[in-house]
Amino acid sequence: MAEAHQAVGFQFTVRPDGIDLHLSREVLKHIYLSGVTSWRKRAIRFKNDILAGVYPASPSSWLFVVVAIMSSVYARIDPSMGMIDSIKATLPVSEFMTVQTQTWLSAVLFATALWLTLILLLRYTLKMLLSYHGWIFESHGKMSVSTRIWLSLVKMLSGRRPLLYSFQASLPRLPVPSVDDTIRRYLESVRPLLDDEQYTQMETVANEFKKDPAPKLQKFLKFKSWWAANYVRKVSDWWEEYIYLRGRSPIMVNSNFYTMDLLYVTPTHRQAARAGNVVHAMLQYRRKLERGEHAPIKALGKVPMCSFQYERMFNTTRIPGIEKDLVQHLKDRKHLVVYHRGRFFKVWLYLGGRHLWPSELEMQFQRILNDTSAPQPGEMKLAALTAGNRIPWARARVKYFSEGVNKTSLEAIETASFFLTLDDEAHGYDAEKLRSLDLYAKSLLHGKCYDRWFDKSFTLVVYKNGKVGVNIEHSWADAPIMGHMWEYVLATDCFHLGYTEEGHSKGDINKGLMAPTKLQWDLPEACQEIIEGSYRLAKEIADDVDFHGCLFDDFGKGLIKRCRTSPDAFIQLALQLAHFRDKEEFCLTYEASMTRMFREGRTETVRSCTCESAAFARAMEDPNMSCEERLDLFRKAAEKHQNLYRLAMTGSGIDRHLFCLYIVSKRLQIDSPFLKQVLSEPWRLSTSQTPQQQLNLIDLQKFPKYVGAGGGFGPVADDGYGVSYIIVGEDLITFHISSKFSSPETDSYRFGQNIRQAMLDIRALFQLKEKKNVGPGDI
Repeated sequence: MAEAHQAVGFQFTVRPDGIDLHLSREVLKHIYLSGVTSWRKRAIRFKNDILAGVYPASPSSWLFVVVAIMSSVYARIDPSMGMIDSIKATLPVSEFMTVQTQTWLSAVLFATALWLTLILLLRYTLKMLLSYHGWIFESHGKMSVSTRIWLSLVKMLSGRRPLLYSFQASLPRLPVPSVDDTIRRYLESVRPLLDDEQYTQMETVANEFKKDPAPKLQKFLKFKSWWAANYVRKVSDWWEEYIYLRGRSPIMVNSNFYTMDLLYVTPTHRQAARAGNVVHAMLQYRRKLERGEHAPIKALGKVPMCSFQYERMFNTTRIPGIEKDLVQHLKDRKHLVVYHRGRFFKVWLYLGGRHLWPSELEMQFQRILNDTSAPQPGEMKLAALTAGNRIPWARARVKYFSEGVNKTSLEAIETASFFLTLDDEAHGYDAEKLRSLDLYAKSLLHGKCYDRWFDKSFTLVVYKNGKVGVNIEHSWADAPIMGHMWEYVLATDCFHLGYTEEGHSKGDINKGLMAPTKLQWDLPEACQEIIEGSYRLAKEIADDVDFHGCLFDDFGKGLIKRCRTSPDAFIQLALQLAHFRDKEEFCLTYEASMTRMFREGRTETVRSCTCESAAFARAMEDPNMSCEERLDLFRKAAEKHQNLYRLAMTGSGIDRHLFCLYIVSKRLQIDSPFLKQVLSEPWRLSTSQTPQQQLNLIDLQKFPKYVGAGGGFGPVADDGYGVSYIIVGEDLITFHISSKFSSPETDSYRFGQNIRQAMLDIRALFQLKEKKNVGPGDI
């Protein structure tokens, strides 16, 4: 009963002579501190909004301009060329507005206008500079004089200590590629996949489209690019709506992705303690995010990238709908919802205007772990609704969750900062267990199909052995955004917060904290049947996922760079070779690249299967080809891939342009056989590189064991592979490979072995070249 007494903030008694009111000093103190913290947060946000709003100038520069103008006025020099006198003439004269006051005010108004004009000029100049992308096409380690001058100007105009959103107004718009260039590159990308007859037919269809209706559709895209910040998307526009929110199939496996914990290190094996530290680190990150205090990420350390995706990281939920879903984002949510053994608990994250300390959070989570109450009818698998088809979930939400305790409890989940699962299983990488990484990946991707809330922006999973991971909903942002937060959290957890010798979170324990609140549900049998139906479908999808985690530690980025080759190109060519050996054919290959050098940019596709990569893969299987010939083909293919990646990053990709042309054609009710065929082609090999060391908070030279394992996603095609990889440090590359058991053509473990062998065979080319042993059939 101690918690109940603490929860009472005041007591009152009604008497004949009035009301006798007794207030709790402790509660009044918390109310006061909460108010102070709230106003302090508003003040900091206001200050940072001003700093970002006037960037690359600073508020102090306004004072400098005002003083300079005032000094010139007193020196009887008119830098305004008569504008100050014109402003002065419009001001009324009164006892409060003397001639001297008019002069001062006119000078201040002119100085302010001049200052704002200079800010706009600086921004426009910086935007023009950031529109230059010639630097990205230069050879690694070589920089032209023009690029050096450009880089110096960018640094000079970028100011000091920019905030997260400082560069937003200075980022250029994503350019609309020409139709001729897009179609030419498209035909080039499908050439290795088609025979001569098929290619001639495709060329004919593409040329017909180029004549009509492509020019008409292109005009609409150009028009959109003039008024929208990004012609592909704008907040909840085409990309987000048609790629994510209009999909009616399950988002579990098909859309959501995951990120793993540190590979070799587990700071503590106490589940509640690890949860306490990680949640507290997330709250610290969120506080800096809300204030805009994180430093903006720069592409290759040179050019600032768009930060708009960070805005919806916390307090965000995907709300199901009949025709399309909705992304709901709120502000200042002060609780999270925890799932454990079929029960849902609401946990407050603040006390008296401050975050709960890690030790306090550990105590709250331990209370949940110690709770032995049974789930209410239907509660155990309730979250399966978010794992099944969207329409049944949308209808059930309206029918069964629009009033009463169900509405209250669902609101608690959907308005929570994020979702936390205290998992009753143990997972993580164990070198002594053959499939430990595979099971770890499957658990994070789909779990039991009812123990993650797949609609939340992310679900934090903490296992009973202390390992952690995250399941992320995809519509609100891409993997690098979540990776940024995850790097901060892991570094803060291990190197700043730490643990006691017994493995507990550090800090005092406030036993007077109100205990977590168990959410209440009233789920009729009809609703439980819908839940069970969603679970059966989700279980069928989850059971079909064939996952393999492959740690490639024979060599890594360090050795690849010594071969004067891009690590990404090296890996992509290894994937092409592995796929050719696996299926004895080539396929349409997707590699994700970023377009965040442009405002509101997200991703573009690099079509990694090229004529050059196909020629290289065939040469590796031809015993009559010499090592020298194979190496020459490899270099040509690698250079081709690098050029395609650079084109994608600089707004000259193929697929987003074709996608937008298709959307315009549908809205204008124009039928295009070419666009239909392009958009229906399956990506049988879908790949993505997980970024690492975006923040450089962990020195891998000093702490080589503190490396992340990366993350992954489900297969995109029924008969294809999904491959995510992370280049860790100098000597490790981790592959996350997914496919479907139901496909007789795929096997994730087999493909992993093919990747490993392909990597070794390519490396052998360079070794043989060094030995000058270049006879045919060497490999």
